[in-house]
Amino acid sequence: MIDDDDISEIVTETPPPTSTVLLTSEDDLAKIIEHQRTTRTNTLQLIGPILPESVLELREALPDVSLTRGVSVVDSTAIEEALSFSTVADALLLDSKVAHCQGGGTGLTHDWSVSHRIVDASPLPVWLAGGLSPDNVAEAIQSVAPFGLDVCSGLRPNRSLDVTLLRRFIANATAVYGA
Repeated sequence: MIDDDDISEIVTETPPPTSTVLLTSEDDLAKIIEHQRTTRTNTLQLIGPILPESVLELREALPDVSLTRGVSVVDSTAIEEALSFSTVADALLLDSKVAHCQGGGTGLTHDWSVSHRIVDASPLPVWLAGGLSPDNVAEAIQSVAPFGLDVCSGLRPNRSLDVTLLRRFIANATAVYGA
């Protein structure tokens, strides 16, 4: 976890158009708004139990902030949930979920065929997360065709970034596009 002073410093040092993302599992809208205003990130990634109406309230309170709604892909019910945010969010992030975790960060994949169906149906950019690694990133891209990727645990086997894994991840991801 990064404290707010460090987040604010990172935001200040990050040049446009790079996104600065505040990941929150908070469900209290006033606290989310206060946290964003304190840190001044330009994007909120919402993984808490937030309904579309609440995302709309955030949109009204923070009109210049991009809102990405995290959706846990457990089964095909995630399709309806994801699409319920299509008129209030700016992007979706599909992740895996296990019983003891509120959001992502599990290091586990989910049913990519469900994620692909969401990508096909959604008018929003869809990011894919959940157990991505250098060994499966090419298959993930080919299976889901996401707008982008969100990876963490697959590049941090000892809780710190492994540069060799990062290089393999990038090489395997870009190979899909013949780059």
